Amino acid sequence: MRVAVYGRLFKLKNKQYVQEVFDELNALGISYSIHQQYYKQFKDSITLNQAPDLFAGHKDIKDKVDFMLSLGGDGTILDTIEFVQNSNIPILGINLGRLGFLAHTSRNDISHALKALKNRSFHIEKRSLIHVDSNQPLFKGVNYGLNEFSIHKKDSSAMITIHTYINGELLNSYWADGLIVATPTGSTGYSLSCGGPIIFPNSENFVITPIAPHNLNVRPIVIDDSSVLSFEIEGRSDSFLVTLDSRYETVDKSFQLALRKEKFSVSLLQINDINFLNTLRDKLMWGADQRNY
Repeated sequence: MRVAVYGRLFKLKNKQYVQEVFDELNALGISYSIHQQYYKQFKDSITLNQAPDLFAGHKDIKDKVDFMLSLGGDGTILDTIEFVQNSNIPILGINLGRLGFLAHTSRNDISHALKALKNRSFHIEKRSLIHVDSNQPLFKGVNYGLNEFSIHKKDSSAMITIHTYINGELLNSYWADGLIVATPTGSTGYSLSCGGPIIFPNSENFVITPIAPHNLNVRPIVIDDSSVLSFEIEGRSDSFLVTLDSRYETVDKSFQLALRKEKFSVSLLQINDINFLNTLRDKLMWGADQRNY
């Protein structure tokens, strides 16, 4: 068994947990490759028992590793999509961040999770992706994301108007600061913070959530993810901001944008005693009431 280890940012406060990951991998006889930029951050702080094998991108791990370990929060898992792409390498998220809807595994459960990985005591969740089509290059060719695509007004400009079409038919003209189109996975992210609903991961939907809409009767809407969405954007400014997960680009009115479901999916590895309902109750503190303690 071989894994690829990725982290976005090494923090000294997490040193003991990162060290535990490599100690446990060594103890279990699991070989590993480390993302080269992440290794540069911790090489003077973490002790390895072997000269590290490093990787830089998708081609370095495709057909060479069995699993991807993501050390960080949900944003770190979003980064790994660019490395995994359509290779179907399952991703295990170890949460060294805060909320962690995607990175289910707690920093206190590292040993348990890696032993479960070694023993193959896990299940795989397939998560759909959202794909962006444009008449001009965007996102360096990696035009798909796990969470959401969004359109924003730029800087402190006035609200914008986003004419939104489903399969070529007008849905609505949103007067707002922006618009989010989220996958079921992304429904617990930015969309949720803007008032969108929670969607179960296998629901096969998109959620359209306006950001600070001018009309108070405009609410989030759930549509079938077989739909194709397209947009026309108007505003006082000549440029707008579009985002795809944690990546962003500036566009103008000459960009033609359309969204659809990506043809391939991403595999998230879940330890068998952790599931989506556990995560909802834990992260959203459902049922927790300080009056009971």
